[in-house]
Amino acid sequence: MSRKTEGRTASNGRTRRAYLAAAGTLGATALAGCAGFSGGGEPSGTLTVATYSSWVEDDGAAGPWLKDAFEAEYPDVTVEYTTPDSGLNNFIRRKQEGAPIDADVYVGLNVDQMIRIDSELDEALFDDVSGDLSNGDAVKSDLRFDPDGRAVPYDTGYIALVFDESAVDRPTTFDDLVSPGWEDTLLAQNAQSSDPGRAFLLWTVKQYGADGYLDYWRDLQDNGVTILDSWDEAYNNAYSNGERPMVVSYSTDQVYANRYDQDMTRHQVAFLNDQGYANPEGMARFADTDSPDTAAAFMDFMLTPEAQGEIAVRNVQFPAIPEEEANLTDEFAEYAKVPADPVTFTYDELKGNLNGWVEDWARAIAQG
Repeated sequence: MSRKTEGRTASNGRTRRAYLAAAGTLGATALAGCAGFSGGGEPSGTLTVATYSSWVEDDGAAGPWLKDAFEAEYPDVTVEYTTPDSGLNNFIRRKQEGAPIDADVYVGLNVDQMIRIDSELDEALFDDVSGDLSNGDAVKSDLRFDPDGRAVPYDTGYIALVFDESAVDRPTTFDDLVSPGWEDTLLAQNAQSSDPGRAFLLWTVKQYGADGYLDYWRDLQDNGVTILDSWDEAYNNAYSNGERPMVVSYSTDQVYANRYDQDMTRHQVAFLNDQGYANPEGMARFADTDSPDTAAAFMDFMLTPEAQGEIAVRNVQFPAIPEEEANLTDEFAEYAKVPADPVTFTYDELKGNLNGWVEDWARAIAQG
């Protein structure tokens, strides 16, 4: 599985599960004539795309497929990936130092990072592309997380619980997790070091408010929650080894489990209060690029129905455009679960609050 979420960047440090190369169903040749490029002139030259390592390196990752498909559509373009060890921090630091930005597009942003960019930089790292993408209007409005039109979502995950139905009942509410029937069952991740962990924390803030979420976490602690540093530790190690019957993860878990013929009883998905916390991933164009039209064409290409379907299957995430408009496999449509009530915080709601919520949680819970 090649989700960006944790380990999506070297700075986050999660190892993503590999995804079968055979998972994709669409070839590059199927995309001829569908990109919808509307910039000035035919895209050409070398386009440098900065991203996280598993976008490029995992088996069946979306990056190599996207490169081949885009180059087939635009033969005069060569896509080169770069995966700096420090991820986005590399570009923030270079911008602060006045060093050249040696990339054209960044793939793998979230709202937390956009807030950090805006708090640490006086000059623009990315520019507004909202008027340059012919496919941009197809993105679901509730996934848009940058009010300034720089970061454009290309997929999203919904944080949920994955559980072993042979060992624990399905939880249906947040209160269930602090009840005796679910004592010593839950694995969660550290909100300081894990994207899914931070998303789950924000989900509890959404549910209980800034004045109540720490009390809920204290109740979770009293009921035996185990907090590990990363999704990899929690899922691939502790949960997969049967140390606990329930883990904070993604509502697309069954897509992966079915692909590998895993025991589906251990991959049931539970939405608390019928909710799931949306955690969209985005892409953006560097403001200093010398190839703005080609960069826009690449981003536009990622929003075509064919590319959206392929990225969703390979990243095991939902497309950013409506599911019925993306070319998804029947398998994905059957096993990827959408919460009845997706929730999330907006950029404006998080700005000025996010760090404080996480730091308070760390002092009270992780270090408590």
